[in-house]
Amino acid sequence: MELRLLGYAVAIAEEGSISGAARRLHLTQPTLSRQLREMERQLGVTLFVREGRGLAPTQAGQVLVRRAVTVLAEAAAALKDVRLAAQGITGRVTVAFAGSGINGPLGGALSRVRRELPRVDLQLEESFNDAEMSTGVLEGRYDLAVQRLPMRDARLATQVWWREPLTLFLPAGHPLAHPSEAAPLTALGQIPLVIWPREVSPRSYDEIIALCNGAGIVPQISAEGRSVQTLLALVAAKFGAAVLADSHRALRRVGVTPRPLAGTSTTLHLVWRADDPNPLVERLRTVLTAVLADARTGT
Repeated sequence: MELRLLGYAVAIAEEGSISGAARRLHLTQPTLSRQLREMERQLGVTLFVREGRGLAPTQAGQVLVRRAVTVLAEAAAALKDVRLAAQGITGRVTVAFAGSGINGPLGGALSRVRRELPRVDLQLEESFNDAEMSTGVLEGRYDLAVQRLPMRDARLATQVWWREPLTLFLPAGHPLAHPSEAAPLTALGQIPLVIWPREVSPRSYDEIIALCNGAGIVPQISAEGRSVQTLLALVAAKFGAAVLADSHRALRRVGVTPRPLAGTSTTLHLVWRADDPNPLVERLRTVLTAVLADARTGT
């Protein structure tokens, strides 16, 4: 049965007459009477009987009206949800992020997303592998990735979101840890390095090796770690130094002293599928971009 007919039945029951329901529905009385007879014909029951000067629902009519009220409310809610989803106000969005992002401005930015988009189901997944994050976006597992080194693929759209220096995290007490100014790249040849295994994060590994090659240094790799926490623990244990995004200072690892690397920087990108029809992705990017714009203007 059409929702329109259910609405007619509810209006007749609430108004208690064909004339009152017709005025409410902006129909003529004959038209509404025909619609009522058609409903009764379809159902094979009498829905309303004459009572005084008006109409009252029969037992079958009462059952129909109770059900119709629920169905119409659910239909209205569904329509509202569809419209809100189309506007990017409700729905579900999954964001993959690197540790350097969540230790930097991303944490505060996501807090703002939750304030401004309270009806959005925001799912977060941490990853240490740039290639895996980009692949996850392409495969639809992630709607958006916040990562340093996105995969080069024409199906991906990218936007530079945030830039920060690279920093050399040194064992506390090491001679290189004492100066307050930025360390030259040649410092990478003065201490063994603890580094990502290339199979875990190939682009991060290659970035560090490229820094060494650019400085004419053959790096001495003393240990490998598969997470930032492991790398910093190895640094604190004096295995060597780690090259990481400066935002990892926020972890404040005991036994580790950070020192910026002169002339270096790394970039966080927003990455999404170029043909993604989900309006939440654009709305999320708008909020994330506004966060840094406000930070730059001090608002």
